[in-house]
Amino acid sequence: MSNATKLRKLMQRPGIVRTVGAHDALSAKLIERAGFDAIWASGFGISASLKCIPDGSFLTMTEQLDATRNMVEAAGIPVIADCDTGFGNALNVMRMVQDYEKAGIAGICIEDNVFPKRCSFYAGSRRDLVSADEHAGKVRAAKSAQSSPDFLVIARTEALIAGWGRDEALKRAEAYADAGADAVLIHSKSPTFDELRAVSQQWSGRVPLVVVPTIFGAVTADELERHNFKIVIFANQVIRTAIKAMRDTLDVLKKEGRAEAVGDRMVALQEVYDLVGVTQMEEDERRFLPVGAEKITAIIPAAGFEKQLLPLTQDKPKCLLDIKGKTILERQVATLNEVNIKNIAVVRGYQKDKIALPNLRYYDNDRYEETGELASIFCAEPELTGRCLLLYSDIIFETGILHKLLKSPADITIVVDQAWVDQRALPRPHVKPDLVLMDVPPPAGYRFVPLDGPGRMVRIGQHLDPEQAHGEFIGLAMFSERGTALLKSAYHAVSSQPAAPFHEAPSLQKASLTDMLQELVTRGHEVSCLTIYKGWMEVDTFEDYQQAWADLKR
Repeated sequence: MSNATKLRKLMQRPGIVRTVGAHDALSAKLIERAGFDAIWASGFGISASLKCIPDGSFLTMTEQLDATRNMVEAAGIPVIADCDTGFGNALNVMRMVQDYEKAGIAGICIEDNVFPKRCSFYAGSRRDLVSADEHAGKVRAAKSAQSSPDFLVIARTEALIAGWGRDEALKRAEAYADAGADAVLIHSKSPTFDELRAVSQQWSGRVPLVVVPTIFGAVTADELERHNFKIVIFANQVIRTAIKAMRDTLDVLKKEGRAEAVGDRMVALQEVYDLVGVTQMEEDERRFLPVGAEKITAIIPAAGFEKQLLPLTQDKPKCLLDIKGKTILERQVATLNEVNIKNIAVVRGYQKDKIALPNLRYYDNDRYEETGELASIFCAEPELTGRCLLLYSDIIFETGILHKLLKSPADITIVVDQAWVDQRALPRPHVKPDLVLMDVPPPAGYRFVPLDGPGRMVRIGQHLDPEQAHGEFIGLAMFSERGTALLKSAYHAVSSQPAAPFHEAPSLQKASLTDMLQELVTRGHEVSCLTIYKGWMEVDTFEDYQQAWADLKR
């Protein structure tokens, strides 16, 4: 059913049609959600919100139409457009009707002010009207141009506003009805309803009456209905209350200097998301976007202080170590961006002010000396929603590893380097790898093992027997939406005893990610292993740093 037909049916049913003025798509959506019948695309509101200029015929038809079309697209109820004087003569009106009808607008209102019009309530503004014949010609032109018989044309007279009296207002209203207007709006700036009450009593009733109770605001919609008005338009109350709310909020922010001070004045972000359709967007992303294009959040815990890299880390965190002109963190961000992961959060601690790359979100673990890697990750708990990638802040890896990891169908997937088995006899002082034992050993000779093949984690940690281990966890883990929920649930389940021993850690507060991965397996959740053969490096020691400089080409 078209919007014009919806409006026509509203006009035919008993009761007054309750209409509220919108100034943009968001206000139109809110009007719909509030349960009103229709929307008034206010010329006053659009001028103020779109350009912050007076309602004085300064906007072009295209500007007005674009703003009104946005309202139509945002809301599911009919929109009546305030078209001022019709943007020209009768021929311009014909073009206007055609364009507005194509945009899905249900009806228009044109007034008999001269061009350029002035808002009806501007004090001291010159008030001239075109002749009744000229405006009647615009009405006839509008009706001749419409394609749907349901499209509504409202003729508005400003005779009372101009001080020309009740008789002239009624005379013009009759002329516009004769010309084919579907309804007539007789505007008034009287502080009481008395003037329009008298007009309604004298009206012939040939077409419905429309009323805008801006000045005489005490009268109710029910009372207006009893006096035979069919449409009531609360034209500018929404934008005026919005301005007050914004001004009051700004005053408080200026005075207090903290966002929390206006917390009780705001809706929750989720309400905004619901209004603008974020849930549907996310569903569509999951359905239609290629792997890696959907929203994935990467969390990088980079809070700790590494004594093994002194003096290199004397004045900077390890993730800011420069390797051939790029820091480790810059390299990680670039690799993530290559697979379209732009949602990146970094947890800072040691020398936190030094970590300030643009377009990242930051969380701080100010207790980094007392806590471990897991506590840092949960400093960014607001980011732990949907699909999440966790990665250590001291690793550099090939993009191909990420491509494989993002295709994992498992809820939890970790990357395990099989090359460690061939290198375990090599001396690496001060390095304790995170070893992994799998249920089925990966076959030799494969750079990547298919994800549906062998590879479920049984145990992980630094205390495993090197002769039994099948590989080394490289510090890269992928969680599905369900996997992220399992991670949070397990963490909060054990957080009631933060000081108790937790797998290889003396306490939950000191725990690493590997401790939590082991906890997930202990709880019966599967952790899949994506096995690789090299393709990454860790910068954990001065020797690692030297090797990175030697191996990286750029």
